Amino acid sequence: MPKFGYTLYCEGNPPKDLVHQAVAAEDAGFDFLVISDHYHPWLTSQSHAAFAWSVLGAVAQATDRIELATMVTCPIMRYHPAIVAQMAATVAVLSDERFTLGLGAGERLNEHVVGRGWPPVDVRHEMLREAVGVIRELWDGGYVTHRGEHFVVEDARVFDLPRRRIPTFVAAGGKRAAELAADIADGVCATEPDEGIVSAYLGAGGDPAATWGQVVLAWAQDEKTGLADAHAQFRFAAGGWKVQSELPNPANFDAATQTIDPDDLAEAIPAGPDVERHAAAVREFADAGFEHVAVAYPGADADGFMRFWREQLRDAVC
Repeated sequence: MPKFGYTLYCEGNPPKDLVHQAVAAEDAGFDFLVISDHYHPWLTSQSHAAFAWSVLGAVAQATDRIELATMVTCPIMRYHPAIVAQMAATVAVLSDERFTLGLGAGERLNEHVVGRGWPPVDVRHEMLREAVGVIRELWDGGYVTHRGEHFVVEDARVFDLPRRRIPTFVAAGGKRAAELAADIADGVCATEPDEGIVSAYLGAGGDPAATWGQVVLAWAQDEKTGLADAHAQFRFAAGGWKVQSELPNPANFDAATQTIDPDDLAEAIPAGPDVERHAAAVREFADAGFEHVAVAYPGADADGFMRFWREQLRDAVC
């Protein structure tokens, strides 16, 4: 049976609310938490984008059992991989080794802010491969000097390390990225219930137990409210990954989604109070081979969603 998680959605919530939601998710019986790692929100109306690593430190101290993961961190531009190695090691220590580092090749939305341009996807994948190598070498302990094609590390050492190697996964939107995940990481993640991604990952030697997915559930008292919540928080995804990865700021996403209405999301995102509809969306990921399924809730009543999960939805999907 898959493990089920809750998404700490930095773009849609202020930082203190994220810590409250983490505690509530642990109390509601979720197995893990994932957190988005953005510099900007997707949309101007979201108006939040807390530093995920500060939130993770607070969550690590506020919770006891629940596992933590980034979904996902880009280690190739806004962060140097040597800094990612240190950040991840610190969170792993603070959380008593409950942490998994999710990695990806990033979006222009967040990475262009440091003024290094925006490379094409094949170059970003090359950078990701090299970055993961740097991170793992630093986790092995000792001083590291690295002069590669994309990154330089001068005589660096991470002093506070967990007792065991931090697990990793890599985000994939297609076959090539899924194969890369199998080659350089311990797992793969996706935001679509795509059997092809899982198949490509497994075909390249990936671990079937280390597959991670994320599904949006717009639970609400009625479908209209749920669709309005989904529209306010997740309409940016309607254009697909090639759009998501290329637009530079929230104003561009506002413009790109101005013709999308709440009803346009009705087929893609389950909305309203119907338990079976939400359960079916979760089961799509399980049926596609994902062994970790995180739910993302776009509404304002997180405590109500936790009750819905605990009292109705958990039993429907287990």
